[in-house]
Amino acid sequence: MATTKAREDIKNDLKTLKDDLKVGAREETERLKEKAAEAKARLSAKASQGEAAAREKAEELREQARGYYDQARVRSREYYDDASERFDEAQRYITERVQERPVQSTAIALGVGVVLGLLLAGRRR
Repeated sequence: MATTKAREDIKNDLKTLKDDLKVGAREETERLKEKAAEAKARLSAKASQGEAAAREKAEELREQARGYYDQARVRSREYYDDASERFDEAQRYITERVQERPVQSTAIALGVGVVLGLLLAGRRR
């Protein structure tokens, strides 16, 4: 009879231990879920901050690129205007020289044409 009582006590102790383990496992699972949710929230907040910083930096770079583009556009327009003005001056100069000496200009143009013709004809052979 003592052994039966001891067996019953052991069974009850084991059952109590088993129930305690189940309760402890549930509590630990809940605690871990809470920790995971907190970690997820922190990670999400950090990701949002990183995304916002990346957008801000991209906007700064975009503005900087626009500034460079505008500077390049202004400079290229200045260079174009300067080159156009010089070309017009050269054209006026040549026109004046040709008008001052039409025969000499025609002879020079004929000579240059003949030389170019000979050079080009020599390449074809």
